[in-house]
Amino acid sequence: MARRFDRLFAPLGLTNGQFSMMVALSGQWSPRLGELADFLGMDSTTMTAAVKPLEKRGLVALRADEADGRVRRPALTQAGRDLVALAVPLWREEHAKVQADMIGHDAGNLASILGRLG
Repeated sequence: MARRFDRLFAPLGLTNGQFSMMVALSGQWSPRLGELADFLGMDSTTMTAAVKPLEKRGLVALRADEADGRVRRPALTQAGRDLVALAVPLWREEHAKVQADMIGHDAGNLASILGRLG
């Protein structure tokens, strides 16, 4: 699935993981890098490496925390918000295709398989 969405976002210069990160930052939440890493199920080193290309492109800004200057808080820039606005409709359309593909298969059999995996 991740590769499917990586292909979808490739024309925007994003990966599926970067899209998820940017969507997580698109609301009012202002997490520390470590909090964002925890939320997305990443370790802090991976998070730092993942943020760098977004920062370099001007999509995410890292700001020092007001209470502790050693702590960095990522935030979407206006360019980042604009890119998320372009990507979300693509994601919704592709997600609908995924759901339609799943319904097209034997839903009972799929539920049984998924139940055994859990």
